[in-house]
Amino acid sequence: MRSGQSQFGFLALAFLLGSASVRAQIPPETTQSSVPGKDSTSKAPLNESRPPAPTPAAGALKENPKDGLKYVRIPPGTFMMGCSPGDSKCSRDEKPTHQVTISKGFWRGQTLVTVAAYKRFSAATGQPMPPAPSFNSGWGHESMPIVNVNWDEAKAYCQWAGGRVPTEAEWEYAARGGSSGARYGELDEIAWYYKNGGGNGTHDVAQKRANGFGLYDTLGNAWEWVSDWYDPSYYQNSPASDPAGPASGTIRILRGGSWAPYPKDVRVSFRYHVYPVGMYAYGGGLRCTGEANVPWKIATNSGP
Repeated sequence: MRSGQSQFGFLALAFLLGSASVRAQIPPETTQSSVPGKDSTSKAPLNESRPPAPTPAAGALKENPKDGLKYVRIPPGTFMMGCSPGDSKCSRDEKPTHQVTISKGFWRGQTLVTVAAYKRFSAATGQPMPPAPSFNSGWGHESMPIVNVNWDEAKAYCQWAGGRVPTEAEWEYAARGGSSGARYGELDEIAWYYKNGGGNGTHDVAQKRANGFGLYDTLGNAWEWVSDWYDPSYYQNSPASDPAGPASGTIRILRGGSWAPYPKDVRVSFRYHVYPVGMYAYGGGLRCTGEANVPWKIATNSGP
């Protein structure tokens, strides 16, 4: 009898071990409970890679909550940089005309940085306002572009706003707005300069016709700083893709002209070179550039 019981116990033990082995090979059930009428399959982990966000369309607008200004999406592209076809006013440093590729899209201020926007920067950082010009005493006209800003101040503002000062190539590509001419339209229609501005100072931004990218005042009203050092012969051997200017130097570049110059200086290829500080006589202004991933909100309307 004891022998039969031992044999039975051995068989029972073998059965139990076999069952446990089978259960060990069955994948664990999902933690999601089965709900009638709903998909009960397991869900992808939260950290699974997701498709990249769609690239914003050219001309899309974002509003920067820091400075309150709107920025336009500029697409990547290729253009001819330097002296425009048929332009007889070009200086030697605007030559040779050469092909440049901007390989990545970027955001660009729809307008020049205004006095109101710069006041936000000043209040947030403690940076003093620049000396006010006689035509905007006490910085009372807040829709005018800020002027009398040196290069270091322009850089500090753009960094605070979440962007940067553009390269000279980015500036010209965006300023042309798809145009190959010295100007993207009749000068009086697109820019404030000595003749139509009376030589008396800046005007409110966005009063003239925008360019093909939807940017206002890319010519006239206020000079704009770019990030490059100045080299008069740089165009002779600059890179064909995303040129960033010389590695070092002592002089910086302003682009676009202002309310003061004669027409010959209000051309998209004109390069005005000055020391980075002390640019108070001609009213240096600025317009920032932002990378593709800046966390600004989509603007609700297309106006400046």
